[in-house]
Amino acid sequence: MPPVFAHGALRLYLLALLEPAPKHGYELIKALGERFGGTYSPSAGTIYPRLAKLEEEGLVATESEGRRTTYSITDAGRAELDRRRQELADVEETISASVRRLADGLRADIRSNMRGLRADLAATAEAARTTARTSARTPTAGESTYAYSPEGQRILKEAELMVQSFRDDIRMELRKQGAAHPLSPMALETVRTVLDQARISIRNSLRS
Repeated sequence: MPPVFAHGALRLYLLALLEPAPKHGYELIKALGERFGGTYSPSAGTIYPRLAKLEEEGLVATESEGRRTTYSITDAGRAELDRRRQELADVEETISASVRRLADGLRADIRSNMRGLRADLAATAEAARTTARTSARTPTAGESTYAYSPEGQRILKEAELMVQSFRDDIRMELRKQGAAHPLSPMALETVRTVLDQARISIRNSLRS
């Protein structure tokens, strides 16, 4: 993947993020992730060395609060930001282009994954139909059809448990991620797209 920020652009953008109010390093990482709609989130190893350099140059000041450090822009930092407003506007345009590029790549990955999922579902459905044909027999008077036979009920119950397990796993993951940071619109759209495609694929497999 091409670099998200050109050389020096991230340092400039960090100054812009600090202009409204001081922030902790985690808040800066979170703000960058939100600006990119969840398609990119810088690591601590990317952010903190640049903050340290900005402090060394006198553009950022720090204040320790226990184990946390608050970063604030200095007068020199504001002057630097004012001097480079046009460059900052160019950075914003580059970020918007990066978001579109990353989103396009994400959608392509989703489409590829869904093709694989549909193939897996089709293979699973065919295997289930083969098992059903092998296990089924012509019911006689007074007997239940295969759908209500012990084998049919077992398969139905297993499928229901799979759906329940999937739902529980995804719900737990959503809550886990939501506790760490807000769910971005891009992430929500991705979840909606994947679930819609999975629903369609499963219905088609069951009806075929």
